[in-house]
Amino acid sequence: MSNNLKNTDGMEKKHKRRVRYSGTHPRHFSEKYKEHQPEKYADVVEKVIRKGSTPAGMHISICVKEILDFLQIQPGQKGLDATLGYGGHTLEMLKCLKGEGHIYGLDVDPIESAKTKERLKNLGYGEDILTVKLLNFRNIDQVAAEAGKFDFVLADLGVSSMQIDNPERGFSYKTDGPLDLRMNPQKGVSAAERLKEVTEEELYGMLLENADEPYAQEIARAVIRQRRISPIETTTDLRNVIEKALSFLPEKDRKEAVKKSCQRSFQALRIDVNSEFEVLYDFLEKLPQVLAPNGRVAILTFHSGEDRLVKKSFKQFYKEGIYSEICKDVIRPSQEECSRNSRAKCTKMRWAVRA
Repeated sequence: MSNNLKNTDGMEKKHKRRVRYSGTHPRHFSEKYKEHQPEKYADVVEKVIRKGSTPAGMHISICVKEILDFLQIQPGQKGLDATLGYGGHTLEMLKCLKGEGHIYGLDVDPIESAKTKERLKNLGYGEDILTVKLLNFRNIDQVAAEAGKFDFVLADLGVSSMQIDNPERGFSYKTDGPLDLRMNPQKGVSAAERLKEVTEEELYGMLLENADEPYAQEIARAVIRQRRISPIETTTDLRNVIEKALSFLPEKDRKEAVKKSCQRSFQALRIDVNSEFEVLYDFLEKLPQVLAPNGRVAILTFHSGEDRLVKKSFKQFYKEGIYSEICKDVIRPSQEECSRNSRAKCTKMRWAVRA
């Protein structure tokens, strides 16, 4: 029996078999075809989540209960998810509207935002209740000019798991791929290009300011030294440079130190190539202008630099009477959530209410 199929023109085309993998379980992102189809293989996806892992191509939303408890979304309200991502938070907020009101979702990633829009549309949330815009959240004033002021705003500043886990995006030192790190791979300069031009002093400052890297000097020096021999173009290239830079450490401490320095260095580069601090500053400055009276905003941060900016902004606007309330203490995910999703451990949530 032929495995060939006929297309609409009556021409035969060969059946394309899925990529096979060695062993009993797929190890690489591209091979995890079941995890990429949660609607078809829900039992597999649930099993992966129960183990405390994030399925390939998915993102598990953090602090959902805490966010919804604070935002107190009512049917008929207008809201903004400033960082759409996989759309998990957006979906839960849409449910609260019960078919009345509207949510705007922003994202700079053209690859993932298109998938999310389609996914939410298939769940019954079309353009009558959800508008997705390919826009950086520093431009919230542009959205408010079109939509009016918002009753609630959410910004989740974390990198989505779909981006971290996909080796083609270059966000993780754990898998080999191009050293890119851009949220929108169609714009700006990649991390590999950035490392070709950065000075040792600049890189040292970047590692310190963006990630509090204790070995910033050693890593900056090693990058410049390696660059004279060959360009640092892949995630593995950079990881190898960091390993060499820390080779002076005692062997018993080295493995853990290299792991943490890789995490911090990739974070520092990602913040730099996406101008994340500048973007966040613009967003925080414009935020009061887009909130309706008594409008509520919740922000999730994932490292100390982001949290400091959010805390400072909220305090300043509270002193000026622009916010009527701000959270006194940072809110963290529950122990149960952290054990279920290891990526939740460093999350901090802060909130404010417009006067």
